[in-house]
Amino acid sequence: MLKILKYTLFDLLRSRWSYLYFAFYLVFTAALLFLSGDVSKVVVSLMNVILILSPLIATMFGVMYYYNSRDFIELLLAQPLRRTHIFWGQYLGVALSLSVSLLLGIGIPFTFYGIFHAAGLGHFLTLLMDGIILSFIFSGIAFLIALRHENKIKGFGLAILMWLFFAVIYDGLVLMLLIWFRDYPLEATSLGLALFNPIDLSRILILLQLDISALMGYTGAVFQKFLGSQMGMLLSFGALLLWLLFPAWGIRQSALAKDF
Repeated sequence: MLKILKYTLFDLLRSRWSYLYFAFYLVFTAALLFLSGDVSKVVVSLMNVILILSPLIATMFGVMYYYNSRDFIELLLAQPLRRTHIFWGQYLGVALSLSVSLLLGIGIPFTFYGIFHAAGLGHFLTLLMDGIILSFIFSGIAFLIALRHENKIKGFGLAILMWLFFAVIYDGLVLMLLIWFRDYPLEATSLGLALFNPIDLSRILILLQLDISALMGYTGAVFQKFLGSQMGMLLSFGALLLWLLFPAWGIRQSALAKDF
């Protein structure tokens, strides 16, 4: 699995799309730090971009890499290798390549800014952690969708729809639910609903640490009120770790059951 991971990682790191992904974050982060200079404001601005862009890029990379490497996968399946090692190695290679681009693209400008001697180091590390976790979650889910569907168009469409659901539609449905049942106590319900969306969990994790009540939204305010900042952060982080395990388990089950 480590050999397959290494091959996939270096193959993707040489891709021009990885360079473009890295360059975008590098230029965008440097511009924000140059214009603002306030770490908290820059973190909030980057958060709004990362929570949308990182899942989208991870979704597209996960689907495209699986379909483009079908011949290579069939060659590996003909070798005395475990199926789980093949697919886990490729999935982790995709997720790590995206994480490296994100880490360097954001980390280099902050390093030159002197973030390791600034007061906002914790906010910066939380932002990086959220971006990396989202890259792993969505590339894994996209890889799982592609593994389950032979048709490229169907697999790609389902993966983009999955991203659209978590990034846009889910929050709209939750808002409609809260409006329709506004006369009832829905605090516990909103807490539960937030756990089913990794993007919401990542946003809450950052905002709880920044303690910006005006930007938290309803679910973030509920997390802070009923769990406190520390307990809310622990619950958000624990739920994100469960989201990390879900695609890995799904890839294993699909790989063992699929007839290639």
